[in-house]
Amino acid sequence: MKTHTRTAATLEIGLVRIHETIKHCDRCYEIYRSDEPRKLVPHGCRSGFNVLVNVGMALFVENKSEKQIQAELKSLNIPISIRQIGYLAKKFIVYLALAHKESRGKIKDMLSFRGGYILHLDGTCEGDSPHLMSALDEIAQIVLDNIKIPSEKSEEIIPFLERIKHRYGIPLTLVHDMGAGILSAVKKVFPGVLDYICHYHFLRDIGNDLYGIEYIRIRSELKKYGIRTSLRKIVKALEERFSTKPELADSLDCYLKDEGKTKHVLPSVLAYILSNWILDANSELNGYGFPFDCSHLIFYKRLKTAKSILDNLSSKKKKDRYIIKLNSVIGRVINDNNLKATVRRMEEKVHVFNQLRDAMRIAVPDGKKGLNDDGEDVDIKTIQRAVTIFRNSDIIKSAIEKDTAYKKMVKQIDKYWDKLFADPIKVTIANREEILVQPQRTNNILERFFRDIKRMYRSKSGIKSLNKVIKAMLADTPLVKNLSNPEYVRIILNGHNTLEDRFAEIDEKLVRKEMKKNEGYQNIPLKVKKVLRKPMFSSLLAKMSKTPVTL
Repeated sequence: MKTHTRTAATLEIGLVRIHETIKHCDRCYEIYRSDEPRKLVPHGCRSGFNVLVNVGMALFVENKSEKQIQAELKSLNIPISIRQIGYLAKKFIVYLALAHKESRGKIKDMLSFRGGYILHLDGTCEGDSPHLMSALDEIAQIVLDNIKIPSEKSEEIIPFLERIKHRYGIPLTLVHDMGAGILSAVKKVFPGVLDYICHYHFLRDIGNDLYGIEYIRIRSELKKYGIRTSLRKIVKALEERFSTKPELADSLDCYLKDEGKTKHVLPSVLAYILSNWILDANSELNGYGFPFDCSHLIFYKRLKTAKSILDNLSSKKKKDRYIIKLNSVIGRVINDNNLKATVRRMEEKVHVFNQLRDAMRIAVPDGKKGLNDDGEDVDIKTIQRAVTIFRNSDIIKSAIEKDTAYKKMVKQIDKYWDKLFADPIKVTIANREEILVQPQRTNNILERFFRDIKRMYRSKSGIKSLNKVIKAMLADTPLVKNLSNPEYVRIILNGHNTLEDRFAEIDEKLVRKEMKKNEGYQNIPLKVKKVLRKPMFSSLLAKMSKTPVTL
């Protein structure tokens, strides 16, 4: 019938010219095409399946940048643009999502074989971007489903939960944050199912309500005095002075070599060291974020410590102009009585909050696990007893009388009491073996994944805000987390050895349909742009509007 020729790229060869002879039967008019090109390269695409998978794995699993991928492919004789890499990455997600969709029955069987699933729900967003919500099974550690919704209102979440229930059945239990929308949706879709809230989210909300107002006031007061700017000016002025005064530079070198143990240091060097120490307040943080870490409060405490050091200096050292300057800058803040009162109130509340953290054995005050803290491996009954003692202590009873913030804290503890302490769940594996499963106390599995995704995009773009990225991101992007799970990979491969072979089995029409669905707003065609950008185009439009239309 004809010979079809096209250029494609494969990892083994690089750019290759494919000649396909298409035959037909004169009697039955059947057309016969070769299956080989379709196993190598998707229809209408110039990049082979192995290039597609290579890009997807490099970008989402190995966290490589587009430029790194571009350089590696170039070394394999595959020239490719950054834009093409972005396109292939999206196509990789679409293929993975379709393979996941076609394997849902087997995934459900796997969950049933394990005795059921514990459903974790969480979402992420940036600015005015949509909320990307994911559902994950804690036992198998796989993402089950994803959705993009305008907001975390219950009416948006309910259809998503109904979809999960229809596809995977009713979960053993649920774990999620304290969002009103999630709580309402879960109650409606899964009535009677054990439902627990994340301990980390619970503590975060408690702390924020307890002393969030004081923290904002401290931050605004410090900003009003411009203390950080003043300290940086002192540091900069002294660094310039060190370059012209060898005795100062030598004094600093001696201090640094002795790792701060020496007491004999020139006053200007002391001013330099103290200023830098105050500015380095964030080094005391444990990586939990507010309200667990209070950077502005730590900064204020360092100011207070520095002021006491300056006050205890000898009269000779106090005469140094940089010591005088530093003393003046710090004194303005430390002598503010309103700020003193706010700090005192906050310190009292932080002390009480830290007692609750200790009782719940998660994100403890001196902990170093940061946002990856899943809590200490302690029996839930032990935690429950400790929180009961905290809740009924004399300190809390007297605090309630003094401040309504404590009353609100106790009310929150009482409100979510039944959702905080989960007993182990009895699970039957393979219809014979019974085991006890303790639901995780946090939503950290999904939180970590969202952080990894954001970190990956930030490192590649260099932009802190991911508003546009999340808007453009395909909803099923979190499925790439599953590729680190061998059992999941075996299921979606469906008997094939590689993802390339599995993707080649998927109907290309479905892929094109999904890609088109996710395209969103299209760029203005070049021909149209050419006309639109003509000089005085608006006047041409005005004339056209006055011209009568004839049919």
